Amino acid sequence: MTLVDASSQDRLRILRTARSIALVGVSANVLRSSNFVASYLVRTPYRVYAVNPAYEEVLGQKCYPSLASLPEVPDVVDVFRKPDDLPEVVDESIKVGAKVVWFQLGLRHDEAAQKAVDAGLEVVQDRCFKIEHARFAGGLHLGGFDTGVISSKRRRPI
Repeated sequence: MTLVDASSQDRLRILRTARSIALVGVSANVLRSSNFVASYLVRTPYRVYAVNPAYEEVLGQKCYPSLASLPEVPDVVDVFRKPDDLPEVVDESIKVGAKVVWFQLGLRHDEAAQKAVDAGLEVVQDRCFKIEHARFAGGLHLGGFDTGVISSKRRRPI
């Protein structure tokens, strides 16, 4: 299988079918993007797991030291680590049986992504899970900012 960037339809399907998300590299620092994303995702129906050996708790939730220590296999492994760490996270994602590895905005590692694809995982690179979720829910423009649109239409849940 050859590495191809996930299309918007692929990303929407992932968002709709995922039930659990592991946030690898999440920070307790409220100024970090990982904390902002986590604070958004804990208010969604997803089961969100914080993964960072440096913390015992993030946003009032238990923080796990590794993917292997989670109480379930996450559907999506959302990664907030530096690019050099991505191969290790991919290896761990493959080992635990995750379905998707998602590299956050600014993160791209084609070799690690190809390894994940070869192992049967789906890969999303250089995209923010929170922005994609909000955009497909109708609250954000393609660029990731609030559209300001107010509507009486009932939104279709993701």
